[in-house]
Amino acid sequence: MNIIVSCKIVPDDQDIQVASDRTLDYSKAKGTVSTYDLNAIEAAAQLAAAVEGSKVTAVTAGPASVDDSKLKKNVLARGVDELVMAADDAYANMDAHATAEALAALVAKAGDWDVVVCGDGSADDYAQQVDVQLAARLGVPVVNAAVKITPEDGALVVERVLEDVVETVRVPLPAVVSVTPDVAVPRIPGMKDILAAGKKPMEVVGAGGDVAASLETVACLAPEQASRKLEILDASSDGAVEQFAAALKAAL
Repeated sequence: MNIIVSCKIVPDDQDIQVASDRTLDYSKAKGTVSTYDLNAIEAAAQLAAAVEGSKVTAVTAGPASVDDSKLKKNVLARGVDELVMAADDAYANMDAHATAEALAALVAKAGDWDVVVCGDGSADDYAQQVDVQLAARLGVPVVNAAVKITPEDGALVVERVLEDVVETVRVPLPAVVSVTPDVAVPRIPGMKDILAAGKKPMEVVGAGGDVAASLETVACLAPEQASRKLEILDASSDGAVEQFAAALKAAL
């Protein structure tokens, strides 16, 4: 089985700073693999392990800064056999529409494939749209909210958790499957995995063409900071519980 897993390189949210005007400063934020995509990578690796002779190819698209040896090894050390990366500043600040278009070009470049595994969202925008838009461009069915993937002959049996029901569907291949974090716990690569990653095939290409965003971002600001009331109640005093409940209710 030829498995493709898509992943996104995002700024590490621990390094993002908020300026005085509430704008976000990314200048000191290093790139990292989106948390949700780590689960997708692990799900793809486990699916490959369940089907003898399988291959996992990771694809990602982003600005030129994503072409980083440490980032590439981080992906390849997690059970991935090959990496195809489009690193071009033309791919900076893409929305879901543009991302799906860029990924579709990379999937086509990867040759014959059976399934594309995606995270159900990204750690920055979490639009939950790339999977369905990618499937539409590839002309294949899509199943989202997957928590378990079982291979069958020419198909996958996918267990998906919805708001009020757990559903099991059988989807013919090729297909796109997006997974929730519950699908698999990401592995922690060891030194042997990291060293082996440096010897695996990795291809870096430029932009395959202009990708048009369908959304316009008017502003992106951090929430206004509310002053703390610093009200301390003595639990042993009479009426403290009632005062706390009243204060909590007023705050809500």
